Formats: sequence, C-alpha cells, structure tokens
Amino acid sequence: MVAALTRVFGVHNLALAEDVVQDAFCRALEVWPFRGVPDNPSAWLMTTAKHRAIDVLRRERTARTFAPEFGRLLESEWTLVSMVDELFGPSALEDDLLRMMFSCCHPRLAEDAQIALILHILCGFGVSEVAAAFLSSEAATQKRISRAKKVLAGSKRLFDLTNVDFRRRLSAVHRALYLLFNEGYHGASTESAVRVELCHEAMRLTALLVEHPLASTPATHALAALMHLHAARLPARVDVSGNLSSLFEQDRSRWDGALVAEGQRLLERAAAGPAVTEYHVEAAIAAVHTCAPRAEDTNWRQIVALYDALLTIRPSPVVALNRAIAVAQHEGPERGLQEIQAIDGRDRLAGYPFYFAALGELELRCERRDAARDHFQAALALARSPMERRFLEQRIQHAAS
Repeated sequence: MVAALTRVFGVHNLALAEDVVQDAFCRALEVWPFRGVPDNPSAWLMTTAKHRAIDVLRRERTARTFAPEFGRLLESEWTLVSMVDELFGPSALEDDLLRMMFSCCHPRLAEDAQIALILHILCGFGVSEVAAAFLSSEAATQKRISRAKKVLAGSKRLFDLTNVDFRRRLSAVHRALYLLFNEGYHGASTESAVRVELCHEAMRLTALLVEHPLASTPATHALAALMHLHAARLPARVDVSGNLSSLFEQDRSRWDGALVAEGQRLLERAAAGPAVTEYHVEAAIAAVHTCAPRAEDTNWRQIVALYDALLTIRPSPVVALNRAIAVAQHEGPERGLQEIQAIDGRDRLAGYPFYFAALGELELRCERRDAARDHFQAALALARSPMERRFLEQRIQHAAS
C-alpha cells in the first residue's frame, strides 16, 4: 500500500503515504470487531486506503504538490478517480512495489540504511525488529531510519526500473528480502518464533524479481532457491503441540517435497553465471540438509566447507556460530566449543538467545549438565516469544534430569 500511495502522492510526500496506510489499519480496528473480519482482509485494506487517498487528493490538491507525472490528471475529478483506480490495479501494484524497493536503495544511503528503509516502509517491520535484524540498538536504528526517510523524501520521483543504476541497487533489495524471510523463519517477534506469512511475503517479492528481465540474475535465483529450501521445512519447525522442533528432531516426512524440488531447480538456474554469492552458498547448505533422509545422514564435512566459503563472502558472528555448530556435528562438541570461543566479534551475540542455547547443547553433549543448564537459563532470559521460552524451558529440564 505504501508503494502505491507513494506513486500517487509523490515520494516527497512519503509521510503522507504512511499516514494513509495507518488510517486504513485504524479503520479496520474500528470496523472489524463489529462487522467481522472480511473474507479478504488485504483487499479490504487496499480499498480503504484507495478511498482515503482519493479524499486526501480532493482536499489538498490545491494546497500541496503531488507526483509530478500525475499533476494534470489530478486537476479533474473524473481523471483523479480513474487514475487512482488504475494505480491500485494488480499489475500496477507489483510494478510500484519493485520501484519502491529500488527507490529505497538511494545512492546517498549506506546499504544498511537502504535495507532498514525497505524493511520498515515496505515490510512493516517495527524499529525493534529492524534493530534485531542488524544486531543493533533501537536508538541507533531509529536514527538510521529517520535519516534515510529524509533522503528518500528528497527524491523527485520513484526510481525508474530501466535506469542504468538498476543492478547496483539490486544487491540491497536482495539483502532486504533475505532479512524479511529470515525474520519469518526464526526472527525476533514477541508473539511467535515462526511467522509463516513473512516467509511467504519474502518469497512473493522475490518471485517479482525472478520474473523481471533485469532482476532475473543468478543471485536472484539463488535467493529464491534458498527461500524455497528453507520454506520446505516450515511444516516441521513446530510440532503438533505448538512447540519448536530443532533440525535434529524434525519429522522430515512433513517437509514439503514440492518446495524442495522447486528450490533445487532454482539452484540449478543460479549456476548459470560465474559469480558465487552468499545466497548460492546458503542455498547449497540448505540443499545438503534437505537431501539427508535422516539427521544422522547429513554430510557435515560438506556443510563445514560451505560455511568456510560463506565466511569469506560475508563474515559475521552468526555465520561463524552456525559454522561452529556444524563443526561440532562433524568433529565433536569440544571442537565446536573451541570454535565458538574463537568467533571474531563474539560479544555481538550477547543478546542472541540461540548463541547461549548452542553453548548449552554442546556442554550437554559433553556431559557438563550444570554448565549446560546455566547457558540455557541465560538463553531463556533473552527469549523473544512464548515458543522460544517453552523450547528453552524444556532444554533446562532435560539438562537437570
């Protein structure tokens, strides 16, 4: 909705577009408790936002400037309504989403600010969720988003998808969609550790890139492959009791075979070019997991090698932690603990519950139950959702038994 409204109002009226979206959601909170949730909530919200946009244009078209390319159309009541109707059509909305994503990747902004803007404006992330995605503080994230909005609002119009700057901006769009999927798969929500709707939205937006001639690159296909291979495991991430299941405990018969096959097909298409991106490597890691009929059949040597490659492309404490866990599976828990202790920037993981959970699991495998329990308790103190808390409470009980 923000993308469509920004196209109507002009990028310099970004705050107005956000206000109209907020109005639509507020209207839903007023109406739905009495009339019931509509069969298609998204369509209801879109229609409400469209009508609100028309009201704003009627009221303020003589007081403020809107999108330059629609200036003349806004002068007539007939052309105003028909123009807004057209801009809220399905194909126009998809085009606006792409244009808005690329507009957020303004060259005057650092890549982290570009990604934060996409997550906040287009994906609906709150400041705390964006901060968690970057392992950053909320105060710093709020400042980053505010500055980025000012830069974007200073643009004259939305980004033209035929611009020569397209490919340079594509990497930031990739990263934002990756983080959107990641937040759905195992993010920082206070409500649930798994948010399937975010995963599906990330896959939908990535599919728009796959279908766009300029965006349909090997990296885009690799990102889509990664999402499909991880999404295939979503049905087994939560058991029938609503509890989180670790990769080692999941019922693999519940994995979605169709998504696995599509992920493998996309990964093959991603091999068309000479470049190897982080998405290629992560998709390859996911493919190794999905190829193993049982957890004990996993080729951990190959996964460690892939994590070594990933660390050279995009080093981070989280990647290093995942590599250490793979080393523990391949060479034993003591070696895994050594690798965790050697992580560069390990202090950045101090607020990440599954850092302490990993330490707890490895200490438990070493039969050091008191140390394991202490780590699980530290993880529990950082748990972000009831689902994570239940999972960690179970691990504490297991360590104490």
